[in-house]
Amino acid sequence: MKQVIRTTFNVLFILKKAKLLKNGEAPISMRITVNGRIVEIMVKRSIPIEQWNQSKECSKGKDHKSKELNHYLETVKARICQIQRELEIDGKPVTANSIRDCYYGRDLIEETRTICQIYQEHNDKCRALIGMDYTKSTVDKFDTSLNCLKEYICSKYDSADMLLSNVDGEFIRGLDFYLKTVRKCQNNSAIKHLKNLKKVIRIALGNDWIKKDPFFGIQFKHEHKTVEFLTNDELQRIIAKDFQIERLSQVRDVFVFCCFTALAFIDVKQLSKEHIITDNNGSLWIRKNRQKTGNVCNVPLLSVARSIIEKYANHPTTEIGGTLLPVLSNQRMNSYLKEIADLCGITKKLTTHIARHTCATVVMLANKVSLENVSKILGHSSTKMTQHYAKVLDSSIMRDMAGVEECFSNVVNR
Repeated sequence: MKQVIRTTFNVLFILKKAKLLKNGEAPISMRITVNGRIVEIMVKRSIPIEQWNQSKECSKGKDHKSKELNHYLETVKARICQIQRELEIDGKPVTANSIRDCYYGRDLIEETRTICQIYQEHNDKCRALIGMDYTKSTVDKFDTSLNCLKEYICSKYDSADMLLSNVDGEFIRGLDFYLKTVRKCQNNSAIKHLKNLKKVIRIALGNDWIKKDPFFGIQFKHEHKTVEFLTNDELQRIIAKDFQIERLSQVRDVFVFCCFTALAFIDVKQLSKEHIITDNNGSLWIRKNRQKTGNVCNVPLLSVARSIIEKYANHPTTEIGGTLLPVLSNQRMNSYLKEIADLCGITKKLTTHIARHTCATVVMLANKVSLENVSKILGHSSTKMTQHYAKVLDSSIMRDMAGVEECFSNVVNR
């Protein structure tokens, strides 16, 4: 069923007092407003400023010339209203531009595409490419952004959709404000929704469906977020904790495995025997394309991680699914990690992704693994991405300052 786009319509005659003609009269302009969008048409009539009644939008005079002017304005307004009704009856889009074009006798440019329509088409195509170019989680995020857009249009414009030609800078800035105030999105979350919309706008620009980029002049500014990671003491507490409940023990093992391999949740969930290889020296490695980027991550399989794989070699879940570890859903993992944190006396909000940060910082960088090697293990395209994980640890500061202390200690003793 096609969604109906509601329209608000108004016609107003005003004087252009700042553009007086040579005879001292002010030209009359007709302002057409549709859904908050305005166009003005000069009606080729003028009048002395003192004879104009703005509240009634007509001349105050009673002479023949004034009556003729008022009759002409009524005729013009009636013509505009007739055009608006005809467009609605014909099922054509009613916009300020389309009414102006019809008034001037121009061929009406077909303006039938709407922003939600082409957004939905984009999402449908992406969904058909799941497993090839996109993951399900990525497409789900596109759907969430589309729903936010629909809510904004309904709230701001009392409409189910918006003509693509009406999407401008004001619309984009209004959406940004709506996301942060009504939807309570943090700055970075709002930017993600806007960037998803920008992707759809680029498609419209590429197809010449719109001529002007509504994002022109609008810049996104990401806020730097400090991501939590476990200290060595906190990690050791989790490893040493004896859990009597099987589900907590299982989730702890998967989490610790990620702390020593830097695998993201989706990658450890997909991990199978084919991803474990043996090099010429007999050492075991995890070699796998990351689900998120497609980049290959090369991870030496440390003894801690190897023992966890061996522990679940005959587990029913791994035998049935063909995976190496019995990984639950991300939601359940994070829920159980909260229990684990409480039982281990850890106040930080424990999530599956904290394991990746912990591996990069406490397990690797704190133990003098180079940034270049950490980048390769994480499966990053460049070390610039890895710097996000390169937290400055107190232990590394103290280690680097030890030489300074030794160098200057004699100065104090003099």
